[in-house]
Amino acid sequence: MKTATSSDQEVFSSEVIAHTKLWLERAVIGLNLCPFAKAVFIKDQIRYVVSSAQTPEELLADLVRELNYLQEADPEKTDTTLLIHPDALRDFLDYNDFLDVADAAIEELDLEGELQVASFHPDYQFADAGADDITNYTNRSPYPTLHLLREASVERAVDAFPEASEIFNKNMQTLSRLGLDGWRKTLQEG
Repeated sequence: MKTATSSDQEVFSSEVIAHTKLWLERAVIGLNLCPFAKAVFIKDQIRYVVSSAQTPEELLADLVRELNYLQEADPEKTDTTLLIHPDALRDFLDYNDFLDVADAAIEELDLEGELQVASFHPDYQFADAGADDITNYTNRSPYPTLHLLREASVERAVDAFPEASEIFNKNMQTLSRLGLDGWRKTLQEG
């Protein structure tokens, strides 16, 4: 049995980040699912961290480290972080349960009102939607991902976008028009 080397891990991490950036470019920004994403993407203010966590406990340690990093980072250099964890919480229900742990970590670190966590997962499912409902794809990412956001940045973005409360409904309409085949074509490489 071959063991993974740090070089193998670097290659894997690079591939994970490349897939995540493709999703950001083509789906999140390309379909305008998040009108706030384009600016931080273009300015290269997104920190991409690929966690090697295998367990929720290991992921929590990575999350705490990244929350502390983001709090201390200059927002002009790092405005937001995508903590991508391909090997931990692959089951959506387990992932969804972990979101309470993430919120508790923010509270324990006394970062409420400063940082928040948004959720993305390959099997994301809204509570009132069926598993195959196209609207789930607004939060479907290539890998389980915790999106760490600065509250101040979210507030500025919402203030700059007068119809922020309509984003969710607009996204549902966009994906309903697009359909599953259109979604797949959006993400095809090449």
